[in-house]
Amino acid sequence: MKVYFYTLGCRVNQYETDAARELFIKAGFEIADSAEDADVCVVNTCTVTGEADRKSRQQLRRMARINPDTIVVAMGCMTEMAEAVIDADVVCGTKDKTSVVEKTLEYISRRSQGECLSRGVMHHRPEVTKKDVYHEFGTVLSPEGTRAFIKVEDGCNKFCTYCIIPFARGRVASRDEDAVLKEAEDLALRGYSEVIVSGIHVCSYGKDRGEDSLALVRLLKKINSIEGISRIRLGSLEPMSLTDGFIEGLSEVTKLCPHFHLSLQSGCDKILRKMNRDYTSEEYLKRVRKLRDIYPSMSLTTDIICGFPEETEEDFLQTVEFVKTAAFSKVHVFPYSERNGTVAARMPQVPMHVRKDRASRLISVSDVLEHEFASGKVGMNTQVLIETFKDGYAEGYTPEYIRAKIRTEDGSLKGKTVTVRAVSSVENSIICEFPESN
Repeated sequence: MKVYFYTLGCRVNQYETDAARELFIKAGFEIADSAEDADVCVVNTCTVTGEADRKSRQQLRRMARINPDTIVVAMGCMTEMAEAVIDADVVCGTKDKTSVVEKTLEYISRRSQGECLSRGVMHHRPEVTKKDVYHEFGTVLSPEGTRAFIKVEDGCNKFCTYCIIPFARGRVASRDEDAVLKEAEDLALRGYSEVIVSGIHVCSYGKDRGEDSLALVRLLKKINSIEGISRIRLGSLEPMSLTDGFIEGLSEVTKLCPHFHLSLQSGCDKILRKMNRDYTSEEYLKRVRKLRDIYPSMSLTTDIICGFPEETEEDFLQTVEFVKTAAFSKVHVFPYSERNGTVAARMPQVPMHVRKDRASRLISVSDVLEHEFASGKVGMNTQVLIETFKDGYAEGYTPEYIRAKIRTEDGSLKGKTVTVRAVSSVENSIICEFPESN
């Protein structure tokens, strides 16, 4: 039988899709290139916004429509918040995702025995508990072959007013350290040279076990010592987690890439308070300055929500100025989308056309900053991990996560880190040459 996967949402979702793919392969399934050719279609859903919810349901309907005989499997966060998933045959929420193959095979068995099964699955919301457990997948391979994600934590305890994720994912649950290190070692043996350490609230790693705020740093140092791993990246970080001790500890992780995604959401203190974020814009900048003291050429990216409830034009312009002051290398911009069940959804709303207009304006600012950051590397030597080949160019990323293209068709370079010189920039990418060709 063949199985097809479609993923919405965050990097953690992508990791879990890759994990599910491995489970299906071990069970004897082949991977289909399209939904039309699949006996089973797995949609890993997202519920972070109302729009994500809508897209998740749309994809489930699309899979059922494309191939009426296919078995539609819904995974992930959206299923946890829905009382019924009407376009799915099988549902695996965030609490039972490791049993996705088992549930699918059970459904196949029942159908093969002639049982009349109608599409649509009831799924009750889970209770929000004070403690959750980490669901272990084992080693998860990324199709890219050169970079891989390592998930070390699930869940969040913060309850920001716009966010449904603590309800869908549950509280912080940290992965066993030995399992993390074994996965990193397995990946290194299979030729992966870069790992991205991620989670829903990765800075909370160890918190559920009573560990201090440096637990993540200690884990990174152990990954750093694994032979074959040459690069370590971090997933999204929370500003208040970046204490002086945390940042100084990061500086001792020699393989850590100078690329930090530091969640912001707004540059206006009034809006930050309404979001229930636990920092001010000045406290955020303090952490940015400390990072730049240690990593002067670092790439700094962030997320910002435009048109949050009660945001005025003046509030928005404060955010725009903050973005310029912080000198982000890229901003991931989202117009605010109501999520039923959150505090923010009950606040006075900004008209949608205003949200979209502000988002568009901020994206324009981000585009300029991204181009400036990339063009600032022209004339410098850098290291690029070669991942793909396209149209006569090898492509990969610098330590700062700038997309780089080098004219070569030497396929033996895939998976290797090469030293190149940036000679020009195009939008958010750099064109490079090998130094000896200059």
